[in-house]
Amino acid sequence: MIAFSLRLAVSGGREAVARLVIIAAAVAIGVGLLLSTLASINAVGKANERVLWTNSGAASRTETAPVDPLWWWDHSDFFNGKEIFQLDVAATGPTAPVPPGLTKLPAPGEYYASPKLAELLRKTPAVELGDRFPGRMAGVLGAEALPSPDSLFLVEGRTPGEIEHMPGASKVTTIATALPPSCDNDCPGLGTRGDAMTLILSVVAGALIFPVVIFIGTATRLSAATREQRYAAMRLVGATPRQVSVISAVESTVAAVAGTVVGFGLFLLLRPLVATIPFTGNRFFAEDLSLTPLQAAATALGVPAAAAVAARLALRRVTISPLGVTRRVTPKPPGHWRAVPLLAGLAELGYFVNRRPDTTNGQTAAYLTGFLTIMLGLVIAGPWITMVAARAVALRTSRPATLIAVRRLADDPKAGFRSVAGLVLALFVTTATVCIIGTINDSRGTLSGDPQTRVAVGQSGRMEDPPMTDAVSAKLLADLRAVPGFRGLSLGHDNPQGLGRMPGERPWFSPSLVLCSDLAQVPVVGRCPAGASVVGVPQWAFLDLRSNAKAEWPAAPVSAEEVAGLPVRNIYVTTDGSTAAMEQTRTLLTKANPAYASRTVGDWGSAQQRQLAGWRQLANVVLLTTLPIAGCSLAVSVVAGLTDRKRPFAMLRLTGAPLRLLQRVIGLESGLPLLVVAAIATGTGFAASAMFLKSQMNYDLVSPGAVYFVLVALGLATSLGIIASTLPLLKRITGPEAARNG
Repeated sequence: MIAFSLRLAVSGGREAVARLVIIAAAVAIGVGLLLSTLASINAVGKANERVLWTNSGAASRTETAPVDPLWWWDHSDFFNGKEIFQLDVAATGPTAPVPPGLTKLPAPGEYYASPKLAELLRKTPAVELGDRFPGRMAGVLGAEALPSPDSLFLVEGRTPGEIEHMPGASKVTTIATALPPSCDNDCPGLGTRGDAMTLILSVVAGALIFPVVIFIGTATRLSAATREQRYAAMRLVGATPRQVSVISAVESTVAAVAGTVVGFGLFLLLRPLVATIPFTGNRFFAEDLSLTPLQAAATALGVPAAAAVAARLALRRVTISPLGVTRRVTPKPPGHWRAVPLLAGLAELGYFVNRRPDTTNGQTAAYLTGFLTIMLGLVIAGPWITMVAARAVALRTSRPATLIAVRRLADDPKAGFRSVAGLVLALFVTTATVCIIGTINDSRGTLSGDPQTRVAVGQSGRMEDPPMTDAVSAKLLADLRAVPGFRGLSLGHDNPQGLGRMPGERPWFSPSLVLCSDLAQVPVVGRCPAGASVVGVPQWAFLDLRSNAKAEWPAAPVSAEEVAGLPVRNIYVTTDGSTAAMEQTRTLLTKANPAYASRTVGDWGSAQQRQLAGWRQLANVVLLTTLPIAGCSLAVSVVAGLTDRKRPFAMLRLTGAPLRLLQRVIGLESGLPLLVVAAIATGTGFAASAMFLKSQMNYDLVSPGAVYFVLVALGLATSLGIIASTLPLLKRITGPEAARNG
């Protein structure tokens, strides 16, 4: 029976082969996208595992080994908004542990850099970057020490005396292979939140897979009427329901198996390209994009099995009654219950507004379930919405083409909606994605500061750190002022007595003492009251994300001469905003006192901005993938509908109906569900994204810009164009020969 089924699957000529090819192509796309998503989730975990070693110096670690201790001081630097992880090490003996990526520890005056940082050092003038790292490059770090090919890592060798007094330095005897028991701002290797990325990628996977599933279902219905008649004829000559089920399952499974094999090949082919997509802000190593044996086996076996089940369900009426095809009656109209899943998904997201789950797993379950329920609800409710719209139009029209189209839609709304289901889901995904990403960008745009603060470089320590007693020399000040692009400089001096504290300020929070002559050079930090020579400036004002130019700081009862002799705690330099000026300034500050971080406003927001860039990339992937797939689904569905109804249309033409009338009928049958349900899907996308943003991030929805509305208009226009492009086929397939019985 299986051999007969295989021969029958391809014996229908070019039409049968074309149908199998289309189904296989749809399955291949779906399998490729599914495998890429699973591999990306796995890659996030592997990238996190690669940076666990950087937590070796965490205070909560208790692991020890009988070896010579290794002095360990990890800290961060930045260059042009990109974070540099720097580790300074000093061995106390020959058996000191060696971090991964190295064959031996760097000697004092040597350092090892990641490949990307080594490339950056070669291309960048030393005064902007290389001078921060004294000594010579002894080699490059291996990939096993890096979470990404884009990672900027550096391991520098020093003497124990150079490290032991650095803030946060510690001795280690083992290299971490797991997260420490607790992290008090001393765990640099926390990595990307894998559970959060799983949530994001799972939603993206659903957004990508749903249109593909619709496409597969549409492709399997190509020439459905012809195949149903063939199967019914087999039943009439004695074939059992089981035999017909086997034949239909084999026909779909053959294409699904071929598509699955091609899908695995497509995944392997696209893996280098997927690795370049910065989902987490950085690229993946291509080898990290791998599948577990269980994932590969489940996909290889599950997709063909699902195709067989789908074929069985699609032709269940033929297996029940061999006369089911010839006895065609008006299908039962869809009931109001079809709106329940859509409303349930919206209600779930609405419930969690102001009730966000405390755990990430709880958030994943809440939001992922809500979005997937809404997507499923749109598919389920689509026929009912189509029927309601068709009946409403029928009451308000008297044109023949419109009446025929809306009556057919009202009689069989499932068939009418089926052709546009993929595009409706694509519009929902597009709307929700653009709204969420756009609102996050708008709400977090201040992370990049304003024009006044973006040009500044500041150096300061923590409240508990000692002041920079020896950091500010006359030579350093002269070198800073000599940087091309220098604009102004202000020093914040130590304030042991807490002078110039603002009213109501906490007593243990001592402001920095600043000369008014210095503050006048950097008005972005604030200003002095009239007649004051020294003011107390809160330390956060030196690196605030927003301008404090309107702030007037309280005068401090101390002379300018006394303040000038106090140690310095903060340095604030403004430039012309060029990368060269800012990085040269940062390099001078870092060389003068490496224990204190030199930061710009862009550094504070760089990690989140990279994450947002990755999400924008995901949005682009969703848009560029779902819309073409949905367009293909629409074209295949319209052609399938024309092919299955060629005899009724041929009869209408023989009875005098003009071709233009029939073309308008086809256009209205496809266009009305598209426009009506698209409006529902777009509105649902706005509502779902608004509730998600309010619940998860407490953001109010920001309306997307003109680009979104232009994109939606172009998408709908393209869809209508696809429908119009199939209309010339109507003339060719509705000739007199199509009206014959047979």
